[in-house]
Amino acid sequence: MDLEKSPAERPAVPAEGCLTVAIRLPVRIVVLVLVVPVRMLWDALVVGGRFLRDTVLRPVGRVLQWVAWAVLVWPWVTLWRYAVVPLGKALAWLGYVLLVVPAVWMYETVLTPVGHAIAWVARGVGAGFAWVFRGLGAGFAWVLRGIGAVLTWLYARVLTPVGRAVAWLLRGLGLGFGAVALGAYRAVAWLARHLIVVPALWLYEWILAPVGRAIAWAARGLGWLVRMIFTGIGAALYWTLRVLLVLPALALWRWVLVPVGRVLAVVAREVGDALGHAWRVAGHLSLAVGRFLGRLFRWIFVEPVRWAYRSVLTPVGHIVRDTVLRPAAEAARGVGRVTRQALATARESARQTRADIRRMLFGTPRGPERVPLTKHRREPGAAGTRTLGSSTTALTKD
Repeated sequence: MDLEKSPAERPAVPAEGCLTVAIRLPVRIVVLVLVVPVRMLWDALVVGGRFLRDTVLRPVGRVLQWVAWAVLVWPWVTLWRYAVVPLGKALAWLGYVLLVVPAVWMYETVLTPVGHAIAWVARGVGAGFAWVFRGLGAGFAWVLRGIGAVLTWLYARVLTPVGRAVAWLLRGLGLGFGAVALGAYRAVAWLARHLIVVPALWLYEWILAPVGRAIAWAARGLGWLVRMIFTGIGAALYWTLRVLLVLPALALWRWVLVPVGRVLAVVAREVGDALGHAWRVAGHLSLAVGRFLGRLFRWIFVEPVRWAYRSVLTPVGHIVRDTVLRPAAEAARGVGRVTRQALATARESARQTRADIRRMLFGTPRGPERVPLTKHRREPGAAGTRTLGSSTTALTKD
């Protein structure tokens, strides 16, 4: 598909410098020589670790898990299931029988009637106290109404005229004191204006304001002078540091460190690419070596063992099975069958012997008396059966 594209549509390949091309080949050769043994050792360790995990660690882990379950978990589960739970249920039932049932019976049969009786008595006592307090309240209300009427007459006839006279007297005294206080206030205000305020304003306008403006002008000039001094010192320090430190550091960065960094970046990138390429190549080599060793192991060990199993052990096993094991099994089954029959015959003979001895000692046991079927069902015999033609029924009896 890339061949069919026009040259304008193909992605542009970035140009590489001569330094990159000169560094790439020796670095890849050296890295490949160094990485191949490491990759083969890593693959061997991975295969060995997987084999150890599948054949040793996993079975041992399962056994340890089973042992841990049997030693740590199963006893506690058994104790909980067969000891704690039944004991808890028994204690719960015992608590219900000994505490809940008596408490419910006490509440229903004792406390509830007693509570109803106490409530009835309390209602009666409350009604009596309410009647008594109602009578006392009516008496107190009559007395309070009388006292209220007396106090009302005293307020209307005595206290109101006296209060009005006192208020008229106090109003006159207040007007007099107000006039005196107003005159004193105006005199004090005129004296304070001409003795304090006017001199203070003159002092501020003709002395303090000019002196303050002069001090402010001097402070601004002094600030400008200090600012100019510090500005000159800062400019001198700036240019000194720039000439002595910044420009050499900038030249060192631009003409030394940047080129060296670019070279080191190219070297590091090529070393990284070479490591990745060498690791992949070493992986392919390790895979090929592993497959060769696997096939060699299969040809040297697995195939001979398989051939010996299929060609030698399997026929020998079939012969041993057909000539030795099957006849031995048939003979064992026959001996077992004969032995079971002999034991059954011996048990039957012993049973008959015990029965004969019992008959000789105690005689033949009497069998249960057979009851006729008609008596068992409480029905009359054949001669006395009930029919519609006879006169023995209640319907046809004379």
